[in-house]
Amino acid sequence: MRKRTFVVAITGASGAAYAVRLVEVLLSAGCDVHLTISAAAQTVLKQELNLSVDLENFQTSSLRLDAGQSVQDPKLRRIRELAGISSEASTVLAIPIGSPGTLSYHHYRDLQSPIASGSFLTDGMVICPCSGGTLSAIVHGTTANLIHRAAEVHLKEHRKLILVPRETPLSLPLLENMRRAVKAGAVLLPAMPGFYHGVKNVQDLIDFIVSRICDQLGVPNELIHRWGT
Repeated sequence: MRKRTFVVAITGASGAAYAVRLVEVLLSAGCDVHLTISAAAQTVLKQELNLSVDLENFQTSSLRLDAGQSVQDPKLRRIRELAGISSEASTVLAIPIGSPGTLSYHHYRDLQSPIASGSFLTDGMVICPCSGGTLSAIVHGTTANLIHRAAEVHLKEHRKLILVPRETPLSLPLLENMRRAVKAGAVLLPAMPGFYHGVKNVQDLIDFIVSRICDQLGVPNELIHRWGT
């Protein structure tokens, strides 16, 4: 049986921490992740998280996904339990053979990548964060890189496409592009964290957005305390 497979694209808007945490959570949940990172996102990852990512020779360790946090983070341990993954399994974030989820990297200019084709089966795609330029390219069909093409594939195949913009204030062109995206079938999930779940630190705010993304993808999680529970 094929494991659940998701495409995650990181573009050049602010909010790189959301993307790294999303990848971490999806892998912990036993999902396979196909990751692509734009050139602008490379700059943002360095600026916001001090992560030096080489797009030409990508190393998983550059995103610090192998720091052993899956053992220390009770939220990730719970996600593993919800996914039916034994706590005895090898550390998720090290991505070795036998880990619950696997990470595959695709260069943003590689239009020969599997995720550029509708025949490559996935369970959805998340662009997190989604820059205004990426949003514009998607809704106007001006495919210039793998991220745009993969998004186009998910729309045409009627698969879940989640766009996570992080911009303020919002201009009229940006709002119009958001409207076009929703009309085309995408889910607009702005990085607007709530504060009702007992926020104690920035990580709680990040987890709020990642939890809502996972809800849209159908990935069980208890990253936040839900309203009314």
